[in-house]
Amino acid sequence: MDIETLRAWIDQRDSFSILETVDVFTGIRTALKEFDYVIEAPNWTQDGKFLIYNSKGRIYTYELVNGAIKEIESGYAIDCNNDHVLSPDNTQIAISHHSHEDAQSRLYIFPLEGGEPRLVTENAPSYLHGWSPDGQTLAYCAERGGQYDIFTISVNGGNELQLTNLPGLDDGPEYSPTGEHIWFNSTRTGLMQVWRMRTDGSNPEHMVKEEANCWFPHVSPDGNWVVYIAYTKGDVDPGDHPANKNVELRLIPAEGGASKTIVKLFGGQGTMNVNSWSPHNRTIAYVSYRLKE
Repeated sequence: MDIETLRAWIDQRDSFSILETVDVFTGIRTALKEFDYVIEAPNWTQDGKFLIYNSKGRIYTYELVNGAIKEIESGYAIDCNNDHVLSPDNTQIAISHHSHEDAQSRLYIFPLEGGEPRLVTENAPSYLHGWSPDGQTLAYCAERGGQYDIFTISVNGGNELQLTNLPGLDDGPEYSPTGEHIWFNSTRTGLMQVWRMRTDGSNPEHMVKEEANCWFPHVSPDGNWVVYIAYTKGDVDPGDHPANKNVELRLIPAEGGASKTIVKLFGGQGTMNVNSWSPHNRTIAYVSYRLKE
């Protein structure tokens, strides 16, 4: 796929986007802004003042107090997808950008205030999902040799470390706030389910066992809760997370237990690909969609 084809693909979804927040304990939803094009995957800044999202290959900030929107200058990285995370000190942003040479996704880092990106992963495709609490390591999903697994790499680049190696898809790796675990989702038992493991890849634990396809576990800043997206069993292939589906955002205690449905919405891909917890551990930002007539 060349870059122009990629950009056309990025722009093709015929949907309105609604940037929303929800109180995970009361279920009260707040619609912040509607867009007549696709936006995706909000991150919440540590000071609670901004949401970061991607749209049409670029990265933007949304100021919560007044709704002001500003593009973050990202140099040549103008084909970003919905896998982006902020550094623990909130001075940098790591992105997945489709390189101009081959349209393959690789990981880059640049200042959150804007600037020229720095390549982290030479190998592709690589899709970012986590930044370690000490700021030194990125966690990502990558296809190597025909199989998608979980990898980590230093923020300075170099050799990548493969953490999983089982048949099926492993995706969505995200560090717990203590740095003790990496949470992820995997089809290793058939359906897509939520797992966690030690940061060296050992001791995998099956944390969510539901008759649904469960994606993208996100851990609250205090480490007590995990929110994820659930697709109805049979509505999608376990290894796929398409847009424009009826899905649920569900909540579980981080040490395991029964899930609680927070929100039912029309969404999926782009709704909550990256961690979108507010710094006060109570609110999630996400995107719902509405098809254009």
